[in-house]
Amino acid sequence: MAKSGMYEVVWPRGKRVAPIIPFAKRLHTLNGKTVCELWDYEFRGKEIFSLLETALRERYPDVKFVSWTEFPTDGDHRFPDWEAHPGVLAEKGCDAVITGMGC
Repeated sequence: MAKSGMYEVVWPRGKRVAPIIPFAKRLHTLNGKTVCELWDYEFRGKEIFSLLETALRERYPDVKFVSWTEFPTDGDHRFPDWEAHPGVLAEKGCDAVITGMGC
């Protein structure tokens, strides 16, 4: 404790060491776009992606989806295997990505 009842405070976050990179611009619509689904095989992805597709198709009838089942995985953890397939999102024609449950 400092003098006169004052407390010293330590900022709980560390120093920023990486530059801030802005997010990509949002799409104006999903109509005519291809949305790719990525899942880490945790927490009910089969159900949730199905619900998302249904809801998004109601709002954007011309949206296309590339299912999480169409992405190569690394075997053990079943995450998309980006190192072995670095261009897979471009190959699938992804305009947007929905990542599920911590991908």
